[in-house]
Order: sequence, then C-alpha cells, then structure tokens
Amino acid sequence: MVTRKFGRTLLYLGLIVGGFFYIYPFLWMVSASFKTLPEFARGGLSLIPQTIHWQNYLIAWREAEFSRYFLNTVALATIPTITSLISTSMAGYALATRRFPGRKIYIGGAVVMMFLPHGLTVIPVFMLIHKLGLLHTLLGVMLPSMGGTLMQALFFLGYYSSISTGAKTLEEAARVDGAGFFQTYWRIMMPLGRPMFATLGILAFISGWNNFYWPLVISLGDPKLRTLPVGLYAFRGEHITEWTLLCAGTTMALIPIILLFLFFQRYIIEGLAGAIKM
Repeated sequence: MVTRKFGRTLLYLGLIVGGFFYIYPFLWMVSASFKTLPEFARGGLSLIPQTIHWQNYLIAWREAEFSRYFLNTVALATIPTITSLISTSMAGYALATRRFPGRKIYIGGAVVMMFLPHGLTVIPVFMLIHKLGLLHTLLGVMLPSMGGTLMQALFFLGYYSSISTGAKTLEEAARVDGAGFFQTYWRIMMPLGRPMFATLGILAFISGWNNFYWPLVISLGDPKLRTLPVGLYAFRGEHITEWTLLCAGTTMALIPIILLFLFFQRYIIEGLAGAIKM
C-alpha cells in the first residue's frame, strides 16, 4: 500500500515538473510582454518583471495595427467555420444515408486526397482567386476555406453512420410526413449532430485563427489584409525587432484561442470519440 502511494506521488510529481517545463515558454512570453526592452535584454529567463509595462499592449494594439489584424482574424475564423459546417455536414449526411454507384470509390478518393500536401493546391487556387477578381480582398482570403475540408465531411460521415439505426427511423417518419431531403436534414439530422457540430466547429475556428500560409500569400500586396499570424511575422524588423511588443501581440493572439479550448475541450474529446466509426 505504501509502495503504491509512493509510486503515485512520484508519478504526480513527474507530471507537475513536466507540465511546468511544457508551459514555461508561454509563461516567459507573457512575462516578457510586460517588460521594457532594456529589462527584456538583461532579464534572462526571469518570469517576474520589475515593473508592469502595459504600454506594450497599447502600442501593439494601436500603432502596430493589431486591432485591424484581430478583426481580420475573427472574420477569417468565424465565417468559414459556419459555411464549412453547413456544407460538410450535408455531404457527410448524404454519404452516410444514401447509397449510389461509386459511393465507396468517392469515399476512398476523399481519404487519399487528404494525404496530398497542402502546398500542391496553392497555385491553382491562387489562379482561381485571380480569375474571380478577388485578389487583395478579404473574401479572397476566406473563400478557399469556406467549403470546408475532406476531414470534416468524413467525420460527419462517421458520426451519422454511427447513429444511423435511430436516425433512419426518424428519417422515415419525416418522409411519411412529407419532409424532403433538406427539411429532414435541417429539422432532424442537424440537431442530432450537435456534438459533432460543436467539435468540428471549435477545431475549424482554431484552424482559421492560426491560418498563416494562405493569408500570407494573399496579403503580400496589401498589409490591410493581414491576420494575426501574418501580422506577427511581419512585425519582425529587418534590422531590429521590438521583442516586447512582439510578445504582447503574440499573447493577445493566443489568449482567445486558449480560453476557447479550455471551455470546450470536453466537447472536442466527446465529439471525436463518437466520430471514429464508419
């Protein structure tokens, strides 16, 4: 009994120490965001600033245009999340409940396409955005992600397949009452898919918030289209970098997404656990 308690104590102690080393870089960054530049230069690895320098946040928000980057990021994370959930949930529902020639080939092809590198499609998508006249516009930044991803559609497929027995009964009852495909989806399947909507919605929002490569490509000719990740990258000077302001901007970019994950992590785990079924 004593040996078991001792082993458990060592385990918890190891987890605490490991957790501290894991979170230390974030704590150091937050601490550095409150320091002056001279204190930052001589402060080393200290986590406690001598004086709280709030001006770093004010300068980063106003003068470095992080307020504009923040609004662009909110739009890029929110609008494509909503549109992608609608399109991919309908695709997943159709694949889970309808049988048609080539269905398995389509699903297999979607799985294979997921393994293609993202950079492979950048040039074709860029040319398409150019042909549509959407270069240097916020819509051009959002459009490629508004349709969702193959992963989202496959997760919805797995979820609706896992509840197909009970859902089929409700679907048949709705069909008897004269409901069509879209009415059945909107009134029955969408409410049944709330766990998956919550999970994929949070993951899509986080992905949109952290999206760097495509906004960087589109915003090269117009700094007003920069998002927070691109703005942080551009904030690095050619000869000198205001590291305290950069830490303040990075902290502002991370806090909303960390809070979102902390509040909704239970839904993410539950939704993913219920979707790993085909």
